[in-house]
Amino acid sequence: MFKKILIANRGEIALRIIRTCKEMGIKTVAVYSTADKDSLHVRFADEAICIGPPPSKESYLDIPRIISAAEITNADAIHPGYGFLSENSKFSGICAENGIKFIGATPDQIDGMGNKAQAKITMEKAGVPCVPGSKGLITDLDDAKKTAKNIGYPVMVKASAGGGGKGMRMIPSEDQLEELLDSAKRESAASFGNDDMYMEKFIEEPRHIEIQIIGDQTGNACHLSERDCSVQRRHQKLVEEVPSPFMTKKLREKMGEAAIKASKAVKYEGAGTVEFLVDKHRNFFFMEMNTRIQVEHCVTEEVVGFDLIREQIKVAAGFKISGKNYLPQLHAIECRINAEDPLNNFRPSPGKIVNFHAPGGHGIRLDTHVYSGYSIPPNYDSMIAKLISVAQTREEAIAKMKRALDEFIIEGIKTTIPFHLKLMEDPTFITTGVTTKFLEVTEFDYSDMK
Repeated sequence: MFKKILIANRGEIALRIIRTCKEMGIKTVAVYSTADKDSLHVRFADEAICIGPPPSKESYLDIPRIISAAEITNADAIHPGYGFLSENSKFSGICAENGIKFIGATPDQIDGMGNKAQAKITMEKAGVPCVPGSKGLITDLDDAKKTAKNIGYPVMVKASAGGGGKGMRMIPSEDQLEELLDSAKRESAASFGNDDMYMEKFIEEPRHIEIQIIGDQTGNACHLSERDCSVQRRHQKLVEEVPSPFMTKKLREKMGEAAIKASKAVKYEGAGTVEFLVDKHRNFFFMEMNTRIQVEHCVTEEVVGFDLIREQIKVAAGFKISGKNYLPQLHAIECRINAEDPLNNFRPSPGKIVNFHAPGGHGIRLDTHVYSGYSIPPNYDSMIAKLISVAQTREEAIAKMKRALDEFIIEGIKTTIPFHLKLMEDPTFITTGVTTKFLEVTEFDYSDMK
């Protein structure tokens, strides 16, 4: 087992990893930018190294500085968390070159799944259902027109190097193809330095359902059931729940089997997520594989009684998994609390928290790095907390979430708590009719909120 792990991340995920390491008797090293000097992950790690100024490219994305911090502190492993360098194959390879274990996927696995077009080819060969689409990258406008005609409109064009909804466009008809394709390519080039695009059939009334997997270094794999992530805004997840209210026993078996095939096709090592789109007829299609721990891993942990960070660390150290699949025993809902103003088009709201009261009680979990007096920097992702409710049934989990949100106090900044309170009372959400398009056609009235 590792003696010391450096966490190449910040915020709640860095704190989450530190907690598990402490339970395992492993020393920890926090790295931080000057903007994060007062963050809790810095306070609770055994050692802390400042790696640069607030901009990510000069701190959390600066590979030489992170490797130097690991060498200075004699860390024998690095946990990248999610975001930043967690799916950077170059970083994974440099760790190996310097004798430091990267707690995550290998460079080949990251590259194989990170290139969306190549990943689709790999999944088709493995027998995983894929959305009908281009056989590879779109070469030019004529190729795009021909491909779209074969697939049938509406279609989606997506950035091959993309993520987070960047470089994606839904194209309803051929007369809009050129304009929207060019727009997607420009956004992809600006976001990823790569404008390669591929095309897929647009799935109508889709749900976003993902399968959590774990693979060990021998190629063995298991899954830990599904998460429904259909409540999204601009392709960004806001709420996740387990089990999916749309799931059936037969569908879970089929999707679980497909996720295991996906994992074994690349001999996947570590925690990963196979993401699917599911149409209204419960046909499911491979979308992508995330080769890292997910933001929403906590909601899975709560229903299967399984510490995913601990398992990541064990797998990286060479331990074998049991091979047993895990099914949800309870119902859990996770709300992402962001420093954003839902009354003002979700505008970011960094600043100082002047009053903070955490909700509690039976069946409530809160993962956060903020506290009263903490200043949220404007340089990073706006998520400041994850609130999870756990109960015997979905109805009870919703009721617990409403109660917890109501007693969750964060003053000094705007947060998405009002949005989540409205969502928990929305008839479409309550009756499980949510698709990924739900928030495109739904607006909440906040006028009655204090």
